Parts: sequence; C-alpha cells; structure tokens
Amino acid sequence: MNAFNRLPGFVPTPAGRERDVLRLLPRVLVFGTLVLALPSLAARTFFAAGEAAASAPLQMVDILAISLVVLHWTIVLTVAIAAFIVMVMKGPAYVADGYPVEDSETPDPPEPR
Repeated sequence: MNAFNRLPGFVPTPAGRERDVLRLLPRVLVFGTLVLALPSLAARTFFAAGEAAASAPLQMVDILAISLVVLHWTIVLTVAIAAFIVMVMKGPAYVADGYPVEDSETPDPPEPR
C-alpha cells in the first residue's frame, strides 16, 4: 500500500514568491549577519588593544551586536518556515483516508436519558 496517494483531478498551484524567498534567504542570513557584526568589529579596531578592550562601552557594543544578530537569525528562520509551509500547501493534494470506513451513513439517534 502506498502511503502517499495523490488526490485524482487535483491541480497544484504554480510556485510563487515563496520559492524566490527561499532562494534569497541564505544570502540574507550571511550578509545580514556580517552587516550587524560590523559595529562590533569597527569598535574593536578603533579602540586600542590594551585596557580599552575590556571597557564598558566596548562590551555594550558587543552585547548589542550579538543580540541583533540573534534577532536577525530568528527572523530569517521564521520567514523560512513560513515560506516552506506555503510551498508545501501549494503542492499536490493527498488522500488522507485511503481505507473504507465501516460506519453508517447517518448517525445513530441519541439515547434517551
């Protein structure tokens, strides 16, 4: 028995913008991460490597950059999940119950109390 029986006569919806979004997401992830990490890298190059490396402003810039990178990754993951769901939903329809149901056509009358 085949677990994936396609529904006869169903016409799948053509692919749309979700495919473009899925193709673009790896580049958005990499370049967005680099852009959001630039302030931290720039702060490290402008400050001396001595005592300023452990300074509070530099640590604050690092914390802000890390939090923005994690937020960016979360947004990219959420968009990827949404685009994947749209892509799957536009695909072919499958028969969920491919076995005969041994139930009556009309429900039984309710029992008196």
